[in-house]
Amino acid sequence: MKGRRVVTALAVAAAAVGVSKLWRRRAKASADRVDLYYEDGSMISLTDGSDDAGRLLAAARRLLADARG
Repeated sequence: MKGRRVVTALAVAAAAVGVSKLWRRRAKASADRVDLYYEDGSMISLTDGSDDAGRLLAAARRLLADARG
């Protein structure tokens, strides 16, 4: 009986960790960011909240709003 409780507790803990990881991955994927690609093949990614990304994201949002009508 005690062994069954331990296995159940481990299964619940593993499921909680898995859901937590998926939740964080989904939140991170949906965050706005600006990817800058350079001629030499390098790339940097600016996340929403940085000063440079804020200006670029504002312009991109305006362009998208205008394009959608």
